Amino acid sequence: MMQLDQVTKKYLVRKAVNRCTLTIEPGRIIGLIGENGSGKTTILKLLAGLLRPTKGKVLIDSKKVNRSISEKLAYLTDMDYFYPYFTIVELIDFYHSQFKDFDKNRALEIADFMKLNIKQKTKHLSKGNLSRVKIAVTLSRKASYIVLDEPFSGLDPMVRKSIIKGIINFVDLQKQTLIVTTHEVSEVEPILDEVVLLKEGMIIAHKSIDEIREEYGMDVVDWMERVHESTEVYV
Repeated sequence: MMQLDQVTKKYLVRKAVNRCTLTIEPGRIIGLIGENGSGKTTILKLLAGLLRPTKGKVLIDSKKVNRSISEKLAYLTDMDYFYPYFTIVELIDFYHSQFKDFDKNRALEIADFMKLNIKQKTKHLSKGNLSRVKIAVTLSRKASYIVLDEPFSGLDPMVRKSIIKGIINFVDLQKQTLIVTTHEVSEVEPILDEVVLLKEGMIIAHKSIDEIREEYGMDVVDWMERVHESTEVYV
């Protein structure tokens, strides 16, 4: 279980996250959605132990989060961070040497599924193929928690579709929980169990996809627009 308990994160005087309380049950795929600057990336970094809250508590499996959470949480950043001189297969070997839970065979399987040439150097990859590689090495960890920050950013629809298929095929929801931030809400909606909607650093809604469809008769994008225009909090 992942929990935020009245969490605030300040950068100087600006509150990137403001008094957020959230509980995420295991075995779910959660969409963390909101406008740019709403606090999505900050929340992921707090969960990954890369940031410390200014106030409040961040807990995973009832324990306070610190950097050692990387042993059970796989984090995909929206930044490019690979050594450019590595081929894909060398990168896979590197990840295998760094993480005890890294499954090299799964990484090769995902790379094949995503039609990657594992002998190609990462510096020569297109943006779409680089995103496929990032997904491959992240999903190849047997971590209990996986957080993906904007894995579809700037990608064409066909690439996004292949990555979404990879998530469906290679995440084990009997053992894993997945949180994804994205602006491509309509494309990722079919795989989501719940959405958490952020606005100006605050959680203004947390609903299951089934609740949204049954209570409001809307898809997630239309529901987001309605909630944003309202002054109510839907949690």
